[in-house]
Amino acid sequence: MTLDRAEAAVRQARKTWLITGAAGFVGSHLAERLLRLGQTVVAIDNFCNGSCANLAAIEAAVDSADFARFRFVEGDLRDFETCCDVCQGIDIVLHQAVLGSVAQSIEIPLEIHESNVIGSLNLMWASVNAGVERFVYASSSSVYGDHVSLPIHEDLACRPLSPYAVGKLVCEIYARNFFEAYRLPTIGLRYFNIYGPRQQVDGAYAAVIPCFIRGLARGEPVRIYGDGSASRDFCFIEDVVQANLLAASGDADACFGQSFNVCSSEQTSILELFELIRQNFEDRYRLPVCAPSHVDPRPGEIRHSCGDYGRIANKLGYQPAYRFADGLPVTLDWFVRELEILAES
Repeated sequence: MTLDRAEAAVRQARKTWLITGAAGFVGSHLAERLLRLGQTVVAIDNFCNGSCANLAAIEAAVDSADFARFRFVEGDLRDFETCCDVCQGIDIVLHQAVLGSVAQSIEIPLEIHESNVIGSLNLMWASVNAGVERFVYASSSSVYGDHVSLPIHEDLACRPLSPYAVGKLVCEIYARNFFEAYRLPTIGLRYFNIYGPRQQVDGAYAAVIPCFIRGLARGEPVRIYGDGSASRDFCFIEDVVQANLLAASGDADACFGQSFNVCSSEQTSILELFELIRQNFEDRYRLPVCAPSHVDPRPGEIRHSCGDYGRIANKLGYQPAYRFADGLPVTLDWFVRELEILAES
């Protein structure tokens, strides 16, 4: 199925969707797209990572008739009764809520487990009891750990290096079991390094692209962990939205209980990333850039990551629409406006 056909199928079906983490980066984009497609959206977030600004962005991006089909609940998935309440009347769940990052999970593993594993388990069981038709959830490429052979495909062994990655793998095991034991139709999406507008820019655990942009915008030296040769597969937010719509619509019976890579299959080193952002700041915005500083690598971090999206392409029709060279300028323009960089320069 192509994205156009998936959107047409979603528009025709007229379902009620639950999006967890809806005030966050991925969740807010999913909510916006579904509202544009005429769907009813129930959204939940506890604002650990989400923001009211993202909710405002959803409202600003859709017309009033679409936004009238949006209901927001402030709540925490660690509370089972809350999960039961928000799952009532839901056809499809898009589970995007997550706490923390690899680095944060090294520091607070118990909190990460409670939020990411117990919260997901609560939501799966509530979905079974509510008769949810499909349960699509965010997993992570971190489940693979480090592999010498690239690109990474789904048949490779998972060797997680952090509590965050362990938790994501545990959720995958639960999701497969819930399909086998309870016939809850689950599909996992192993996100690689997502980037794009609305990504969190502040905080100690912000992703690398917002960190670089924030530092350069403030004239501060950007920190690079290690020598900068570590590489990532950066996947634009619109392609993540595409993967969710494809997984949530159409004939996917053969995919239930499985997990799929969501990536671009482009490998970019951290030094290459810094240079691309530097060029944009100097050439497009006429802003000076400080040289980066190098610090020790962080524990639990994967050194090289590049995914193979062949399986999700064959099973669901996923095809990345954005190369990194296309998505990065869009992302930078949004951050420049959001941070009012040009107004301050």
